[in-house]
Amino acid sequence: MKATEKIDSRAIRRKMGLNQQAFWAQVGVTQSGGSRYESGQNMPRSVGQLLRLVYVEQIDIAKIRKEDFEVIEYLKAKNPSLLKDLKKQAKEAKKA
Repeated sequence: MKATEKIDSRAIRRKMGLNQQAFWAQVGVTQSGGSRYESGQNMPRSVGQLLRLVYVEQIDIAKIRKEDFEVIEYLKAKNPSLLKDLKKQAKEAKKA
């Protein structure tokens, strides 16, 4: 799934067998807010990105630190080829 694709939060939640409270709490959204998004209200881009990270990419956002983002942003700007190589190596290591 690409970062720009719209996420069907209701389908993901149902597939995971979670109630709204448990599902939305993982990304810091109240049950009532999540219910509105599932009913068609426009979801902020940041919430959609968090959903993708947590439920599609399966990243534990509680373990991410500000420094992690700073390093990635630095590599994107100053040495994108190194970032690409590191991503490739990480992917290969995960398979092993």
